[in-house]
Amino acid sequence: TLCCAARIMDRGGEWFASMGSRDSTGTKLLSVSGDCEHPGVYELPYGITVKKLLDMVGAPDAQAVQVGGPSGRCLAPKDFGRSISFEDVPTGGSVIVIGPERDLLEVVRQFTEFFVEESCGWCVPCRAGTTVLLKLLEKILDGRGDRSDLAKLEGLGKTIKTMSRCGLGQTAANPILTTLNGFPDLYEARIKPEEYVPAFDFKKALEVGCEAAGRNLELEGIHV
Repeated sequence: TLCCAARIMDRGGEWFASMGSRDSTGTKLLSVSGDCEHPGVYELPYGITVKKLLDMVGAPDAQAVQVGGPSGRCLAPKDFGRSISFEDVPTGGSVIVIGPERDLLEVVRQFTEFFVEESCGWCVPCRAGTTVLLKLLEKILDGRGDRSDLAKLEGLGKTIKTMSRCGLGQTAANPILTTLNGFPDLYEARIKPEEYVPAFDFKKALEVGCEAAGRNLELEGIHV
């Protein structure tokens, strides 16, 4: 990038290439924001781990890290050992720290709402798909979703990613897909219990009616 050009001209390409990882040489400007003590712009060598970056910015207890903006990926703590590099976790420079007190799925909802608003409407997968994704997610967050809705989220997200015409649509489902993968327990905790408890007991009501009519359904060969 232009910010590195002057230093490369001054000290040479070999010096610059001596920093970083095997496949990602040099340094990278990272704009760190969110729930951390020291937000700011950091110039760091490629290959730095997410954990080391979090320690540097004062966020050792981060719940998650969003790398690459809303269209990037959401990393869970199990992924904090991964490195910022082209071969592992690439990013244009945006790093958002999400603290333990924040509702991560609400952040995902806001990101998804952003893609709904930003869709140009040219192709159906993005125009309609992102709207359906948002409605499904809100259904789950409201406590009205069931396990099948999780499968629908993942299936629709992959379809949008594959079938959309441009980069916005192809990455619009990333907030949902990456958190479904990294934080499945958060989604599971918001869905309705699998046991179905009907509000109306049909069999009990039928028994009352049969008693009043003097009928026995089992003797008549009728099974409910």
